[in-house]
Order: sequence, then structure tokens, then C-alpha cells
Amino acid sequence: MSNYKFLHKINSPEDLKKYKDEELIEISKELRQYIIDVVSESPGHFASSLGVVELTVALHYVFNTPYDKIVWDVGHQAYGHKILTGRRDNFHTNRKLGGVCGFPTIFESEYDAFGVGHSSTSISAALGMAVSSCLQGQKDKHVIAVIGDGAMTGGLAFEGMNNAGVEKSNLLIILNDNNMSIDPNVGGLNQYLLDITTSKTYNKFKEDIWNVLGKIKKFGPNTRSFIQNIENGVKSVVMKQSNIFEAMNLRYFGPVNGHDVNQLVKVLEDLKDIKGPKILHILTKKGKGFEVAENDQTTWHAPGKFNKETGERLVGKSDKPLAPKFQDVFGNTLVELAEKNKKIVGITPAMPSGSSMKIMMEAIPERSFDVGIAEQHAVTFSAGLAVDGMLPFCNIYSTFMQRAYDQVIHDVALQNLNVVFCLDRGGLVGDDGATHHGVFDLAYMRTVPNMTVAAPMDEPDLRNMMYTAQLPNKGPFSIRYPRGRGVTPNWKTEMKELKVGKARLIKGGENVVILSIGAIGNLVKEADDILSKENISFAHYDMRFVKPLDEELLHELFKKYDKFITLEDGVIQGGFGSAVIEFMVDNGYNAKIKRLGIPDEFIEHGTQQELYHICGYDVEGICKAVREI
Repeated sequence: MSNYKFLHKINSPEDLKKYKDEELIEISKELRQYIIDVVSESPGHFASSLGVVELTVALHYVFNTPYDKIVWDVGHQAYGHKILTGRRDNFHTNRKLGGVCGFPTIFESEYDAFGVGHSSTSISAALGMAVSSCLQGQKDKHVIAVIGDGAMTGGLAFEGMNNAGVEKSNLLIILNDNNMSIDPNVGGLNQYLLDITTSKTYNKFKEDIWNVLGKIKKFGPNTRSFIQNIENGVKSVVMKQSNIFEAMNLRYFGPVNGHDVNQLVKVLEDLKDIKGPKILHILTKKGKGFEVAENDQTTWHAPGKFNKETGERLVGKSDKPLAPKFQDVFGNTLVELAEKNKKIVGITPAMPSGSSMKIMMEAIPERSFDVGIAEQHAVTFSAGLAVDGMLPFCNIYSTFMQRAYDQVIHDVALQNLNVVFCLDRGGLVGDDGATHHGVFDLAYMRTVPNMTVAAPMDEPDLRNMMYTAQLPNKGPFSIRYPRGRGVTPNWKTEMKELKVGKARLIKGGENVVILSIGAIGNLVKEADDILSKENISFAHYDMRFVKPLDEELLHELFKKYDKFITLEDGVIQGGFGSAVIEFMVDNGYNAKIKRLGIPDEFIEHGTQQELYHICGYDVEGICKAVREI
């Protein structure tokens, strides 16, 4: 910290308040540089936090946190917040096992007002806090929701705003508008915000009226009402689009420069004195202050390690041919299928790069749809396509699919529509932690009637499952696969139809049977290499399908073996292992079954291998289970 004049002295917002307004510019520069210094060596989300440095400083300078509450939507943008609230010296442990969490969490700091990881929750949560404050007589408390324009596309954000307008609570919504989520924003709201920011007439008016409102303390209540009436009337005439927020009874202010810390301080001070729900629209640049991040905001959302001087990303290299990422196998296979089947369409909720749907969007743009951060809409939109004869591949991260569970049941499965759900990031995802682990899908999908639930062990099987799912009369079909690379460098095999509900033998053996589902089954081979040296034998089957189970095979196995181990990269409560136990009980068999998977608790952040070990199903855990059963 020797290179920092101010930052090393700021251990809390109270320390920040000791400085003069003009010193906040230098503090902002130091905070931005500190994020660059640390994240270049300890990878995490990057560009989002750089874009809100000045806002972060201004918020903690003006408001009385933690008494006043700041709710950060998603949390990608909260690194500066963490550094200013007592976690500066530990920030290098960000996203590491036992270290600082990559997202705000109420268990880590009193300054983290609400746990966030999935988008669009901030307004509803902040409104709840604001109403609670009113009910408890805390009329001096301010609650602020900071939401990006990407997260604002989520339906929950509009539900929160709609309710906020009638509650009359002291809520401030700050719309951080940088025209990006992870990928560029899409949809009507994006165009609407662009219209506001580019209207010269409207912005000239806003500048004039802001100068008056900035001096509002000098006027009485009648003058204040008069000014607000003028503002609302002129907005209606000059810029009809501005009424989207006003129509919800939210006082709208902005847009203002989100990188002018002194202006932000003045604006926030003024807004403190305006009661009721209001929205401040600020304009920022994702990646601000780091040129390569400004120019390639998608890549630099979470770039991994990089050289902070040159901007070169330090991507690891290998002499051996690498297997592809599962997501890239999905993206390329989808294009291959769509070129032959003209009814196939691709849908993703704002994750074209992360899910590799971008491959189809570039190859067949007219049949590819990014619907914004709106998983519920993505599923029902897919249902609408399917009921009219198209064949949608709805590609959503497993953890985000949780938000659309009702639509899966009511709009797809109940009508037995052929929608293919490709669930990326199935299982423990690593350093993103509990909010992003995709650990529930095997359990929640297998309870849905008409649903086929599949998980490939390798890349060729992912291709075969996708091929099978798009054949006639397959109904709702869920395919989940993990984050990261597979095991098959030469993955582009000829696709073939799989018999739904049929497992495959990986290796024969005696005494014990391991039944695995999904890519985690590849660890069994490593365990076999160890146990074979101890003359311990077991059989291994890749089950491929959780629903329907291969009941013919299970009958054979339960008649032959009395010791089983089930292995899944998901929760064991109601998951694959539970399905096997249900089969055993329903059919009158009696065997010893050890389930390996995620226990009934939320798992923290760390590397995937560290988390497998904690949960007891890494190679060591598999070997231990075989020895002890």
C-alpha cells in the first residue's frame, strides 16, 4: 500500500468522510488502481467494478452506512464497496476458499445489506428494507438499490418498481447505465435508455432544472412543488419516453455523469432531501480506467490473470491437445443440428458468450434469440415457439433456471412440449460460490412429469443427447453439463440416437457397483487407477439418464450386487442417488447404498477440486467410499 496516499488510511466509510470533496477524485483513482492491482493477480470480475468506482466513493461519502443500506444488484460491481468497508487488506483472498466472497453476503459484513448473486433482486429487497424502516419509525434511514441496465431487463426489477411507486417509502434506485450486462444489452429498454441519454433537448432541460433543484433547500415547500410540477410537465412534452419511470410514480433524475465523483456527491446530497421513491440515472463505462477493458468489455468482465501494465491476459498453455469446453461443444453442435433441422431455434437469457450460444447467433442469426436477463420469459417464449411447431434449444445456466421453475412445469411440461433445456454450469462451479453452483437441477427436474433428465459424461455423449432430444416426439428434455473442459480432445464424432433411459457399462468388476451421472463420473477412472493397485475391484456404469432410470439394468444389478455407490455433482437430497434408493425400495430389494454428492448445505467458494474434496466426492473420496462400503 506504499504507493497509495489515501487508500491505506481508509478502513471504513467513516475514514472516507474525513476527506475534502476535492480529495475524492484522487481517492477514486487509487481505488480503481487497487482493484486493477489485486484482480490482475487474484482473478475475479473486473470491468463492472471499475465502472462504478466514483459512484461507490460518493455513496459511502454521502450516506451513513451501514445504518443507511446499499443493495448492490448481482454484486459484480461491488469490489470497490468491499475495499472501502474494511476488507481492503483481505481483498487478495477474493473468491478463494475461506476468503472474501466474490459477491456481497450478509454473513461477511454489516455493510453488505443483502446477499446477491442472481440479477434484478435489488429493488424488491431494498423496498422491503425501506418499508421496514418506515414501520419501525426510522424515518431518517435511506435505502439505495444500485442496479445495472442489464439487470433492469429482468421482470423482477419491474415488479419491484411497480410496487415501490405506491409504497411512498424513502427508496433511491440508482440505474447504472453502461449499455452492457456481460454481453451488450438487447431489447426495447436498452433503446429507451439510449433515447433518454441522446436527447439534447431533454438533457438541456434536465441540466437547467437540476441547477434549481440543487438549491432547493433555499426554497419553501410551495416552491419545491411548483418546480416539480414544471419538471414533470416539460418532461411530458419534451421527452415522452421519460414517463416510463414517472408512470410508476418514481421521481426520475438524470442522466448524470457517473464518473464525476464531485457531481455525484452533490446530486446524492440533494436527493437525500427529496422524500419518496426516486430513480437516479447515471451513465458509466464498464472497464473505466483500463483501456483494454473499455474496448472489450465482454472479455474483461472476468478476464482471469493479466499483466496490469500491458493488458495481456495470462492464459495458461499446454503441450497436450486440450479437450474443448462443454459450452463450446454445445454451441458448435447446435449449429450443426440447426443447419440440418430448420425448425431448431436457440434461446438464451443474456448469456450468449458465457453459454456459447453466440456461435449460433453468428452462424444463423435469424433463428437465435438473446432475450435479456429474463429466464422466465426465455422458457415461456420457448414454449410458444414449440407449440407452433419450432424446436427450441433453451440454454440457461443451471443456477439461473431455478428462477423459471414454474414456467418449466406450467408452460412446457404440462403441455408436453418439445423444448430442449441445455443447462450449462451444472454442478459445483468453483469460485463464484453458493449463488452460482448449479446443484439443484437433477433433483428439481426429475420431479416434473413428462421431463427427460439427462447428463453426459463426455463431449460425444453431449452431442448424442442433443441429437436425440431434437428427434420427433421427445417432449421436454433436460441436458445438464458442467463448467469447464471435458476429457475428449477429438470430440467431433458422428452423432447417433441414444435409447432414452439406457445406461452404459464403463468397466466390469466385483463386490461394488458405482453408478454415476454426468461428467463427474470421469473421476471414477482415476479412482480405479489407485484402487486396482490395492487389488480392489468394482464395476462402473454411466447411467446417462436420471429420468427415466435404466430399470432393466438396475433389476439385474440389484440381483447380483449388494453394495452400491452413487455419484453425482448435485445435491443428494432428492437427487440421482435418491432415485436409485427409491427404485430399490419400490422393488423390494435390500442393498447397502452410499450416496456421494453435495450434502444438505450451501457450499462456499473455492476451486472445483477443493469443493469436491469438501463434499467428499473427489478421487480421494471415491476411493474411501469403495474401501469402506
